[in-house]
Amino acid sequence: MESDTQRLNLKREVGIIGGVSFITGTMIGSGIFISPQFVLSAIGSPGASLVIWTCCGLIFLLAGLCYAELGTVIPESGGEFIYILRTTGKVVAFMFVLSFIVVMRPASATGVALNFAEYVMAPFYSGCSPPQLVLKLVAAGAIMVLTIVNCLSVRLATGIQVVSMVVKLLALAVIILGGVVMLFQGHTENFDNSFEGTNVDVSSMGIAFYQGLWSFEGWNTLNYLTEELKDPEKEFDHDCEEGLPCLMLDT
Repeated sequence: MESDTQRLNLKREVGIIGGVSFITGTMIGSGIFISPQFVLSAIGSPGASLVIWTCCGLIFLLAGLCYAELGTVIPESGGEFIYILRTTGKVVAFMFVLSFIVVMRPASATGVALNFAEYVMAPFYSGCSPPQLVLKLVAAGAIMVLTIVNCLSVRLATGIQVVSMVVKLLALAVIILGGVVMLFQGHTENFDNSFEGTNVDVSSMGIAFYQGLWSFEGWNTLNYLTEELKDPEKEFDHDCEEGLPCLMLDT
């Protein structure tokens, strides 16, 4: 007897703007607004702080290019899980996804949600810190709302991502333009002897790198919904040498 097998396919509703906003909206979160002070306090000088941020950006730029290739060669949703599954097998993939679900993702989401709660509740508790119970309730509510939105509709979640991306970019633009204006006004005292007081010990540099890398968290999120992207394709158009066939992948 012959039996027809059907495969569950996700709707391809995420376009280029939605994809860019998904990465940008995820990366530009509470981390970039909180991490700079910790990076500066850990490394001890403005010059070394800028070096740390530059190195972190280069690391994730290279990682993002690698993930762009992986998302094309393995056009399946799942991110790191599906890549580990296809390369090293089920055991390692299961170990990764178990630690990811139980420890890594909940810890990251909790940190972001708590930072969000602090920003939201700050106007209501001017001059003092909000109670921990209030922060935890607001953070839990934010996580539940986002979970429901993502379960209801990919298009709705993408729309919210686009709106949040615009708001975050505007906030960053205000901060950056404010700094540029102050530089043109002659406030360059922080760059005098900018490397003075730099902490070169391994512990300080490790903490600074950790804070900088954490603020970039979210650069790989688009690969978790590869199957929901509209017309994802990658063409490798190499000069065919003898014995080396050209490879073209069109998914």
